[in-house]
Amino acid sequence: MSRQHSGFGTDGSVSITRHGRLKRSGALPGALKFLAAAMAVVLVSAVAVVGIAVWHLTSSVKPGVHLTPLAGQTAAPPQVGPISGAVNMLLVGSDTRTGQGSAFSDAADQASSSGAGNNDVTILIHIAANHQSAMVVSFPRDTLVPIPSCPNPNGGSYSAMSQQMLNASLSYGGLACPVLTIEQLTGVTVPYGAEISFDGVAAMSNAVGGVTVCVATPINDPDTGLHLGVGQHTIQGAEALAFLRTRHGIADGSDLGRISSQEAFLSSLVRKVKAGGVLSNPLQLYSLASAAVKNMQLSDTLESPNTLISIATALKGIPLANLVMLQYPTLADPTNPNRLIPNQGADAAVNAALLSDQPVKLTGTTGRGAELAPSTPSSATPAPTSTATPAPSSGGASPIQLPSSITGQTAAEQTCAKGNPAG
Repeated sequence: MSRQHSGFGTDGSVSITRHGRLKRSGALPGALKFLAAAMAVVLVSAVAVVGIAVWHLTSSVKPGVHLTPLAGQTAAPPQVGPISGAVNMLLVGSDTRTGQGSAFSDAADQASSSGAGNNDVTILIHIAANHQSAMVVSFPRDTLVPIPSCPNPNGGSYSAMSQQMLNASLSYGGLACPVLTIEQLTGVTVPYGAEISFDGVAAMSNAVGGVTVCVATPINDPDTGLHLGVGQHTIQGAEALAFLRTRHGIADGSDLGRISSQEAFLSSLVRKVKAGGVLSNPLQLYSLASAAVKNMQLSDTLESPNTLISIATALKGIPLANLVMLQYPTLADPTNPNRLIPNQGADAAVNAALLSDQPVKLTGTTGRGAELAPSTPSSATPAPTSTATPAPSSGGASPIQLPSSITGQTAAEQTCAKGNPAG
C-alpha cells in the first residue's frame, strides 16, 4: 500500500536561553514508536536463532556512537546469558527524511527534515535487576528541559542550554545528547542507546506479519492517508507507519493522545511476539533482526551481539502484566500552552521508581488516545475478589503505586485507539 505522508509543523514559539548554537529544527512529523518497539522485539526474542541471526548481521551494523554518561560510568560487555543486574536503554526515533525514500513519496515531505533530524520519540527501557519487571517510559517530544553539554562527534563538545524542547537534543549533538538529557532529567545512568529512523517501519511490520490494532471510534486523517473504521485491523507496511504517525486522527489531535494510541499498538505487538508464534518462527526472527539492524544506529556498548542477546535473555521471562508502559508526566507550560514542562511531584515518583529499581503499578487512565477494550480489566482498578487473578510475582518487591496523573498501560492490557471526532 502506497500512502502520502506530510509532516506536522510546530505550533507557537518558546523563549529559550541558549548557551550554544542550536541547529534549526525541521518539521515534526510524528512519532516512530513502532521502530522503537521493533528494537524491543529483537531484544525480547532471546533465542538461539536470534543469536545466530545477529551474528550474521554484524557486518550490517553501523559504527557505534560512544556515550559519555553524566556519572562517568561505563558498561562492561556482558557474556552470553542473562545480563547481570538492571538495564537502562534509551531508544530514540529520528524524524529525518534523509535517505528515507521508501517511507515518503513526495519531495516536499522528504526535504522537510534533513540531516540527523529530531528525536520525536524518546523511550527509556528499564529492566529490573531481578528481571521480573520492566518499565517503558515515553518522554513527550515537546517537553522543555535543560540540555547538558554534549560531545561533538568531531571533537570537543557543544555548550549546554538551560531550556529547549527535548526533541531538539538529537539534532544538536547526535545520539549521545538525548541520552545525557534523559540522564540529567531522571538521575538514571543510561549506558545503552539506539537511534532508529522511518525507513525500517514497513520492513519490520512485514517481518512479523502485521500487527492487529483495535479502533474504538473511526480514525480519519488526510495528513497521513489513514482511514480505519471501528473494529480490529491487521496493519503493516505503510499503513502501520501511518497509524503511528497520525496525530490529527487520534483523540484531541495532540502528541499526548498519539503516545497512548502508540502504547496500544506496542502492547499488541509484544503480545503477538510472545504468544503468536514469532518466537518459534526462525524466518520471521531473522527477517525482523535484519530489518532492525539495517535501520538503526547503536551506541558502541550495543555493538557486540553478545550484549543484545544478554539483554534479550533478561527480558524474555518478564510477565506481560509486569511490563508497564507509561508517559513521563508533564503539564502545559504556563507561558506557552503548546509546550510542556515536567510535572513536578509526579515525575519524582517515576524517577524514584527507576532509581530504586522497584516495580510500579498504574492508578491512572490509559491516556487521551486509547481506552480499554471491552471486558479487559484495568491495571488501575482491581477486579472483584471472586474473579481476581493473582498478580505475577515481581520478585518479592511491593509495586510502587504511581500517582493517578500518570497515564499508561501494561503489555497484558488490550486497548483500542480513539479517533478524533473532528477528523
